[in-house]
Amino acid sequence: MLDKKVVELLNNQVNKEFYSAYLYLDFSNYYYDINLDGFGNWYKIQAQEERDHAMLFIQYLQNNGEKVTLETIEKPAVELTSAKAILAEGLKHEQYVTGLIHNIYDAAYSIKDFRTMQFLDWFVKEQGEEENNADNLVKKFELFGDDPKSLYMLDSELGARVYTAPSLVL
Repeated sequence: MLDKKVVELLNNQVNKEFYSAYLYLDFSNYYYDINLDGFGNWYKIQAQEERDHAMLFIQYLQNNGEKVTLETIEKPAVELTSAKAILAEGLKHEQYVTGLIHNIYDAAYSIKDFRTMQFLDWFVKEQGEEENNADNLVKKFELFGDDPKSLYMLDSELGARVYTAPSLVL
């Protein structure tokens, strides 16, 4: 049986991950609307990843005999003003999610909940990769976004991304 506070944080994370998927679908739709289909694809895949992250948290809670509590997923509050601004918001959001994961890890660490810490290790690593990917997108857009040919190439690169499910074993 898991600690009550850890369960509460894990349940909250389920909803945060679904919110992240919703947010990234909103980003994806924006890019498709302005004919940057590669960027749209990239964020659609991000949304799939976030949904799968939520499902991993659900499975972990269920595997430990805990009740899963789903809350309302709020409409994304980010104002979609430009292709470049969305990338910066994506990075900011990944940094926020990293903080959430660290808070759960800290709560588990404080009570020596090694099983939850081991489960979260994958997410800690994943968040490092997510922040790096988001930061690289911002930097590439800053380098290439003002040049139509370069933007076309970057969009094509992002359009080639394919979804791969996470390989975390619970």
